[in-house]
Amino acid sequence: MAYLRNLARRSALPFAIFVLCAVVYVVILGARYKGTSPDSHFVSLAQSYLNGQLSVVDNRPLGTNDWARYQGRWYVSFPPFPAIVILPAVALFGPQIWDRLFWAIFAGLGPAFLYLVLRYLRESARSERKLSDDLLLTFLFAFGTVYFFSSVQGTTWYAAHIVCCALLPLFVLWSFNARRPLLAGTALAFSFLTRPNTVLVALFFLVEAVNGSTRERLGQCDGDQPPTTGLRAWISGVDYARVLRRVTVFSLPIIAAVAVMLWMNNSRFDDPLVFGHEYLEIKWRYRIDKWSLFNYHYLSKNLAILLAALPWLSNDPPFIKISQHGLALWFTTPHLLLILWPKRVTPTMVGLYLSAALVALVDLCYQNSGWIQFGYRFSLDYMVLLFALLALGQRRFRLGFYSLVVFALAVNLFGAITFDRVKQFYDTDLTQTVIFQPD
Repeated sequence: MAYLRNLARRSALPFAIFVLCAVVYVVILGARYKGTSPDSHFVSLAQSYLNGQLSVVDNRPLGTNDWARYQGRWYVSFPPFPAIVILPAVALFGPQIWDRLFWAIFAGLGPAFLYLVLRYLRESARSERKLSDDLLLTFLFAFGTVYFFSSVQGTTWYAAHIVCCALLPLFVLWSFNARRPLLAGTALAFSFLTRPNTVLVALFFLVEAVNGSTRERLGQCDGDQPPTTGLRAWISGVDYARVLRRVTVFSLPIIAAVAVMLWMNNSRFDDPLVFGHEYLEIKWRYRIDKWSLFNYHYLSKNLAILLAALPWLSNDPPFIKISQHGLALWFTTPHLLLILWPKRVTPTMVGLYLSAALVALVDLCYQNSGWIQFGYRFSLDYMVLLFALLALGQRRFRLGFYSLVVFALAVNLFGAITFDRVKQFYDTDLTQTVIFQPD
């Protein structure tokens, strides 16, 4: 009984965060909660699974947006885990399920799980933040980042981000000190089956596995000593057998997920290494055929959008417009700039920095900028890691930070309310060639 009472006490605040965020998302979603979204690929895929097949039921895709066609059959080429998440609801309510409502409620999990990460950092003395700081960061993630507008869309691309943002906090939480390798590996395996590039954050688990085997030396890695001295102190005395055991257990569910994906690819497209985006019936197919899905060729354009895409100003109502490539990350979430100047850097932070950078680089080399979006939505592939860095950096939250918080909340509330609804605020170009305001 004592255990259950403690569990209930510990769960009360995370559950309250989930409920509050879900309610806000549903309210902002508004009347769109009714009916099926126009791009409900995961509902269709769940229906296919319930029907015992991989191709679209009756070979009739819903609409013409981002469906893959191979040898006369139509397929959903997006990774399958979000379809598994919504499958019970599809089985219960049928393919006409109100999927926007489902995903808006589900989106409450991301902030709640992020709070668990921040609470662990505080209670394990890795972070010196107070409870009020953790709550501020939690609600800043929920309403002061592109997670806000993504949570009230309900369409395929955004549903995948919402699911991924519920899985990555669990992966990070269970990866600290490599204390729950099987659970961490399972969370990352499901994340791979949602947003495949996020599997690269496995690097963080490896860093923490080494961290956990040299725990007594962690204090030597802080402070002002030369980086090489800290690195030697960190890796000296590593129990490599222990690290290998934990990494092996961690890898098992990921290997299983990769095997499932390879089998699905081969069953659908006769090639285990073809995920299906190569067969999308889209206008940009030519560039995929020429440059492939990932290439250095795309880096400069995507980097410009990440760093330099700003609202366009004009003298005509409504006086601002936003490119369909979206807004720069620092504009929608300026408080993230604080992670560039941490007061200290620990091995855990190094793992977070490197993992986030690795995923970001892959996103920047992808054939798509995230089009169509309010802000740079691909940042959600590593946003949880950035918020962990905010908690660990030890910089005090002063007036300048709170000013950026107010700005971020206002900008992202605007995005959540207007994106895909108040269309006069958004550029109408559909060529993907217009990034900056024309002269």
